[in-house]
Amino acid sequence: MRALTITEAAQRARFETEALLHVDALYSFALKLSRVRDDAEDLVSDTLLRALERWDQYRLGTNIRAWLFTILYHVFVSRKRRIDAREVRDGDDEREGGWSTKNAVGEADPESRFYDSFLDDEIVEAIDALPDEYRTAVVLSDIRELRYAEIAQLLGVPEGTVKSRLFRGRRLLQGRLRGYAEEMGYIRVA
Repeated sequence: MRALTITEAAQRARFETEALLHVDALYSFALKLSRVRDDAEDLVSDTLLRALERWDQYRLGTNIRAWLFTILYHVFVSRKRRIDAREVRDGDDEREGGWSTKNAVGEADPESRFYDSFLDDEIVEAIDALPDEYRTAVVLSDIRELRYAEIAQLLGVPEGTVKSRLFRGRRLLQGRLRGYAEEMGYIRVA
């Protein structure tokens, strides 16, 4: 193993100072995207590895959090495309009787209850039930607190599309959570 040069060591120290502060937020976002703890951990690892490899491309003083979220989202989309392509090819692996050789046994993410416990179960279920494009926008905006421009850059869509997805996603949540809001006393029953 070769020793790091002074410049490389300084870059690595700067990376650790700047980027590693956001590991928890990255993990939380990765968990919402993948819904599986191990996959979320892998996404964060790959994101940090890519960020370190491309650290010289990061402009100091810009929003590192948005930069890291962008990398994570692109890693997620790339993986999803590879997995989807593989599943299409492997789709003939089903046994007679409709049972797949790949059925999961037990809970896929036993720790998700802990992370999701910060929000009521009904809210988490309503968010999880949103179509992917709406869920991603709502999580990035309302939970991760990114700005429209940051979300647009991360998703590779115009700001107007982000606003539209947020509007529609929030409307769907509003409809699904109306009974919950009444029950909790957030709104009065008419």
